[in-house]
Amino acid sequence: MQEFDEYNEVKSGSDIKNVLAKTFLWMFLGVLGTAIVSVFTYTTGLAESFVFNGTYGLICIAELAVVLIFSLLFRKLSPTAVTILFFGYAMISGVTLSTIFYIYDVSSIVIALFGSAGIFGVLAYAGYKTDKDISSIGNILMIGLIIGLVLSIINIFMGNTMLEIALNWGILAIFLGFTVYDMNKIKMILSSDEYDEDKVAIYGAMELYLDFINIFLRILAIFGKSKD
Repeated sequence: MQEFDEYNEVKSGSDIKNVLAKTFLWMFLGVLGTAIVSVFTYTTGLAESFVFNGTYGLICIAELAVVLIFSLLFRKLSPTAVTILFFGYAMISGVTLSTIFYIYDVSSIVIALFGSAGIFGVLAYAGYKTDKDISSIGNILMIGLIIGLVLSIINIFMGNTMLEIALNWGILAIFLGFTVYDMNKIKMILSSDEYDEDKVAIYGAMELYLDFINIFLRILAIFGKSKD
């Protein structure tokens, strides 16, 4: 995602906390929306229908398209348009994530969800409290993520179990790092003098939403109990 320009003047701590509160509210609503849509899609049988009639692939493409539009056009879009994109992405993600109910026990999903929330909270707080410049790790994390995604695609055809386990742990570590990095980046943006509070709140919500969802999915893949 595109970075915001840095400015020298510093906003007050109360202003920063107010925007951060809005950021986490949007993120929570996005995760809640994803969960509701996911459960609904699974319980109504829509998930199975989407998979067998070929619609699921198109939904995945739409999901990717939304996040690309959000990333590339973020600066040019109005706060309302950005908000619509964020919640649209969260709803589409709910559809694509509904398939986990066919793979894992519900108890494993619930435990992974709350475990991810706890880990995410600790790391987000660490990112907020970090005063050092950690911007340099962003490129390292992104390179690691790209390598991980490429290897994941290759392993779809190879089917190497050991590589899959290593990739799950590696990508989990990357998104744990991204949580600290993104939270610190959001704080730095809010420490500048000029920014649109509503757009920064949605921007931050999207960044942290993606971090949380990916942490949840990797923890579920590593520790989740598969259905018999």
